[in-house]
Amino acid sequence: MTGEVTELDTPSIVEIDEALKKQSTINESSPMRLRMEKLIKEHQKKIVDELSRVDGKPFKVDTWSRPNGGGGISCVLQDGNVFEKAGVNVSVVYGELPRPAIEKMRADHKSFVGADVNSLNFFAAGLSMVLHPSNPMAPTVHLNYRYFETSDPKDPINGDKNWWFGGGTDLTPSYIFPEDCKHFHQTIKDACDKHDLTYYPKFKEWCDRYFYLPHRGEARGIGGIFFDDLDAAFLESSATSSQNPQETLFFFVSDCLASFLPAYVPIVERRKDMPFTPAQKEWQQLRRGRYVEFNLVYDRGTSFGLRTPNARVESILMSLPRTASWVYMDPVSGTRTETAGTAGEDETEVEGKEKEKELMDVLKHPRQWA
Repeated sequence: MTGEVTELDTPSIVEIDEALKKQSTINESSPMRLRMEKLIKEHQKKIVDELSRVDGKPFKVDTWSRPNGGGGISCVLQDGNVFEKAGVNVSVVYGELPRPAIEKMRADHKSFVGADVNSLNFFAAGLSMVLHPSNPMAPTVHLNYRYFETSDPKDPINGDKNWWFGGGTDLTPSYIFPEDCKHFHQTIKDACDKHDLTYYPKFKEWCDRYFYLPHRGEARGIGGIFFDDLDAAFLESSATSSQNPQETLFFFVSDCLASFLPAYVPIVERRKDMPFTPAQKEWQQLRRGRYVEFNLVYDRGTSFGLRTPNARVESILMSLPRTASWVYMDPVSGTRTETAGTAGEDETEVEGKEKEKELMDVLKHPRQWA
């Protein structure tokens, strides 16, 4: 028996990564898993520090771990001076995809080549953020950048891996201020243009398609950028030459992350102290209801998180607003079939709601802002 190598002699990916983090500084030669973890933790700290400055209150920091490796840091601010609810979360997950999740991955990701097995080892790391300001004139904003990797079940350490990057950021105002929309989109576009002039129009359109509520016939907000499944094949299809596709896409994601604070902070600074009426606050609550509908019904990240074994539900549902409301057949935004005898009443009820109607027009007809 002496000298035989068994499965117990082979360290897991979790054990290898933990050893690397203890032995050396994470650098360009480190596995992408560790580089992405380092990147999102650095940006989490920058974002939380800046948002704490804007709000004047600190975030609650909740560090957690998973039994089979990985963990995360959830930074949440509730009932602040500016943000009614704000969450900036990092999650690093090592785990196994059960069969239903493998089938869902195959459907959602064209590059996913799940083996014909009942489970598959995976790694996922991401920074996810949603900010819900109290003032209805200040927009909600969402951000998520992530890296996903699966291992060959026959050789998890040295075998071929599937990997891809995904993410984006988008703005969801209750009231339209064109200068805010233009600033947000232009800042993101500048980050995209550094890498490829086709990225912003492509990812802006993708965002408009993804953050859409088909049962309402309207977008969730005024968009931004969204992408998924970015891998070597994506660069080849976009005619972007790269000797190291992983490195190329990592730097693209890094620049997108770095563009968030300059894209959003000037907007919330301008709007956080504006006066508003109770009716405008109620409109914000209705718009938040739409946000909840999208996240619970259509968002793939929420769906994937809740299907993952040992899911941390509090962190996954961090994106939901502190308060929201639904009104039966709201005359401005309600999804309804008009019938004879009610149209006149609706017209009377929406008089003086020009700003609310302006938002609805933008949500039903996405605009080019940059």
